[in-house]
Amino acid sequence: MKVALLGPIAWRTPPLHYGPWELITSLLAEGLTERGVDVTLFATLDSVTKATLDGVVRAGYEDHDDIDGRVWEAIHVSHALARSGEFDLVHNHLDWLPLAFSAHCAAPMLTTIHGFSGQNILPAYGRAKSLFVSISDSDRSPELDYVATVHHGVDVSGLPFRADGGDDLILFGRIHPDKGTDLAIEIARRAGRRLVICGIVQDRAFFEERIEPQIDGDRVVYLGSVGPDERGTILGSGAVLLHPIRFAEPFGLSVVESMICGTPVVAYRKGSMPEVVDEGVTGRLVDGVDEAVAAIDEVARLDRGVCSARARERFSADRMVEEYLAIYRKIVS
Repeated sequence: MKVALLGPIAWRTPPLHYGPWELITSLLAEGLTERGVDVTLFATLDSVTKATLDGVVRAGYEDHDDIDGRVWEAIHVSHALARSGEFDLVHNHLDWLPLAFSAHCAAPMLTTIHGFSGQNILPAYGRAKSLFVSISDSDRSPELDYVATVHHGVDVSGLPFRADGGDDLILFGRIHPDKGTDLAIEIARRAGRRLVICGIVQDRAFFEERIEPQIDGDRVVYLGSVGPDERGTILGSGAVLLHPIRFAEPFGLSVVESMICGTPVVAYRKGSMPEVVDEGVTGRLVDGVDEAVAAIDEVARLDRGVCSARARERFSADRMVEEYLAIYRKIVS
């Protein structure tokens, strides 16, 4: 089987720091290649993979101001689709843009929908010549048909289990009102615990007005954007991961990564969280700051070994790759 993985180009694949779509595309490329699938990864030219790498842009546009993402994404898609006749399947991880040109794809197209940025992009999906996979049941649009839901998997080998997490609360993710960074600070303050924040600043005004004034290096610590070599150490060092999201999050990789390290989660009951968090095993779902504060001590006492084992069973990259491979075989049979 010859498969083209059409990856995003906001960041390198795999990403050095942030880049969840690039991370999943990388894990899939490596896992399929290890299973003997002939994979060509269309990504930035500085990407690292055991698959065959092809692309047109030297690096991710989020890292380089001189690279216009709108222009280079279009060139990237055009380049990949020009080669589509060489493959049995094109697996799109680049959102709506390839769908606009899917009629020109010479192989069957499968699109993993990593999340909708808004209702305005749905026409590109509704008109597309593509099959669709959702990353959670909660993120499905009633206007589309899906062949499957495949929950994300992660590289569990890079997330070591830690049996003796500390007392800190951890917040891991982009700094943006949607992610509830300000809510996490309030929860930690009222719970009387130190908060460690990691993530890129996605909303600069929000950071400067609501978050930065509260970072004191003592009770509220900001470590910036953390790469894969540090993620497991930081996540495993906490008592609880806070995830007080204000939006219906399609998945939530940091939640899974934290649980794999043994650190359970207090998450707002929104989006995919009821699918991802096993209540009383890997964490608790809450509705608001008061419930989050009340849940912290209880969640911190959960068995970290059981938490990690459940997450490793449910969210390994191997499981994800096998589920995608089964879908591929149905499409190309």
